[in-house]
Amino acid sequence: MAVSNPSAYEPLTEKDAISFAVRLRLFSEEAQLVCREIGDGNLNLVFRIVDQKTGKGVIFKQALPYAKVVGESWPLTLKRATIESNALRTFAGFVPEYVPEVYHSDESLAITVMEDLSHLQIARKGLIEGKTYPLLSRHIGEYVAKTLFYTSDFGMNQQEKKQLLQSFINPELCKITEDLVFTDPFFDHDTNDFEEELREDAKALWNDDELHLEVAKLKRKFLTEGDALIHGDLHTGSIFCSDKETKVIDPEFAFYGPFGFDLGQFIANLLLNALSRPQQEQEFLFDHIENTWKVFASVFSDLWEQHNVEPYAKTSKLLQDVLHHTFVDAIGFAGCEVIRRTIGLAHVADLDGIEDEEERLRAKRRALRLGRSLILQRHSLNDIQEVRPLFLQASLTPTN
Repeated sequence: MAVSNPSAYEPLTEKDAISFAVRLRLFSEEAQLVCREIGDGNLNLVFRIVDQKTGKGVIFKQALPYAKVVGESWPLTLKRATIESNALRTFAGFVPEYVPEVYHSDESLAITVMEDLSHLQIARKGLIEGKTYPLLSRHIGEYVAKTLFYTSDFGMNQQEKKQLLQSFINPELCKITEDLVFTDPFFDHDTNDFEEELREDAKALWNDDELHLEVAKLKRKFLTEGDALIHGDLHTGSIFCSDKETKVIDPEFAFYGPFGFDLGQFIANLLLNALSRPQQEQEFLFDHIENTWKVFASVFSDLWEQHNVEPYAKTSKLLQDVLHHTFVDAIGFAGCEVIRRTIGLAHVADLDGIEDEEERLRAKRRALRLGRSLILQRHSLNDIQEVRPLFLQASLTPTN
């Protein structure tokens, strides 16, 4: 939908967003529009515009030229808004039920206009409140399987895949992941953020050569393996859901990356929530972790058998090899995510929201031990159910 735009980028106000919605004719002429900025992330403005007469709403998301968590001293490309809208449209071709509909995008203003999901709740917030979301793992397992398969060399023409890959070159946001997930938390870097009581625990990781070697291998995979179009930031804060519905949002980190990365991010954030709970309340989270992998492997395998375009697809044990490497990588990526969410720049409310200081510090020490175990022991795991004993071992290890 063509709309005349201002000549230069500038951040929207609530009044601007309403004017833009009127120009786009997203509402009837009789609509009584109100707007509120609702963004709580680090990188964007998010406006919800609602017609008070009908209750109909739309979301305007605008990229900022810097990271809100740091300020204007950390500039960011506005191209990420185009990456996000294109990723949502691409994913909608395979899993329309699991992503919001995009109504309009404007590259010059770095705006994406999309479906209002206010009837749903961000998964992280709901999990912290005690909700269990019984279909979450089934939906995410299917979402990841289909988006990965159909954008890989197995699910699409391999020359067309290379052309699609070019449109998702995303160096600036990949650099954030390369630094904040795979590098800074493992060194004494000024972006790290943690309680002083955890300094000795952090130092142990910074001086752990065995750990550094394995993280370096995982970082290299992130840097070099362009298996499929991945979301790139698939944590529980990037998922809206209810007991019956799931929508994945915020794919501005999307690029062609390794099969296991999105799975690892999602699993890690379920583990982080489990770390915030007493043992008797953790069971459903392990069920979700195990079911996510099982659904992913099942759906991916079915797609492999029915829709594979690779001549070698029927080669004995090739599918098993792909799934094995995806599983091992996912476990390792999960370990990196658990550690970075504990002592790196961007934390999670699951741990930071633990009110009792001593319990919060205990949970974070368990997180660091768990992350290390996932990274170092990933090759020895043969089944997703073996994550649970690693978790329990990290929980039982006495603190110094």
